[in-house]
Amino acid sequence: MISIKSEREIELMKETCLLAANTLQYIEGFVKEGISTGELNDLCHEYIIKQGATPSPLNYRGFPKSICTSINEVICHGIPSYDEILKDGDILNIDITTYYKNFHGDTNKTFLVGNVDPETKKLVDVAHQCMMTGIEVIKPGAFIGDIGAAVAKLAHHHHYSVVKEYCGHGIGREFHEEPQVVHNARKGTGAMMKPGMTFTVEPMINRGKLNSKVLSDGWRVVTRDGSLSAQFEHTILVTETGYEILTLLNNN
Repeated sequence: MISIKSEREIELMKETCLLAANTLQYIEGFVKEGISTGELNDLCHEYIIKQGATPSPLNYRGFPKSICTSINEVICHGIPSYDEILKDGDILNIDITTYYKNFHGDTNKTFLVGNVDPETKKLVDVAHQCMMTGIEVIKPGAFIGDIGAAVAKLAHHHHYSVVKEYCGHGIGREFHEEPQVVHNARKGTGAMMKPGMTFTVEPMINRGKLNSKVLSDGWRVVTRDGSLSAQFEHTILVTETGYEILTLLNNN
């Protein structure tokens, strides 16, 4: 069942989503060559706790850390580690989800570390464009599949692939709710969008093929061909006339 949020629930969603967005903005200044993903995790954890919230990923289905840090060919669910040191030319996705006043807010961004080559910068830029293109079709009466159709069309235009196994999701009182938001879908399929629905749009765009595999830790998902992958994510509210991006800061 897809949850339709009340006005009060929407206000609470906005609060937790603002915190998630502020956390992502806070950590950006620390994403530099030489820092470990374990240190980035600790900084985010402390920041979230100080706001009276908790990190949603911590202990979620056994996940051991407070954020996800996915480097280069890691598509998603990267586990922060003090042994994983950022290098010049890396790309790093940081995925933040906060739990505040009984609601979850979810956002992520792929960061450039130092001097990143032009082809990789293009992949990251197109991944952001794919997310925004998917968001722009959201409105009452449209279908969830419309998002994935728009994402895939743009990604394929640039000869990139879209990961199918991992998708966006409804969000609210639960970290993961209905509907699933597949980022490579057919227009006119899936649930019809209605005002009050909240879900994430978070396409994972690969430079190579879409095939993935889960590593032995049971969490990290990597491209099977070793190609780079980039991702961005926002939490979205369907409004009476269109959409509102709940994890977008005014200065972004």
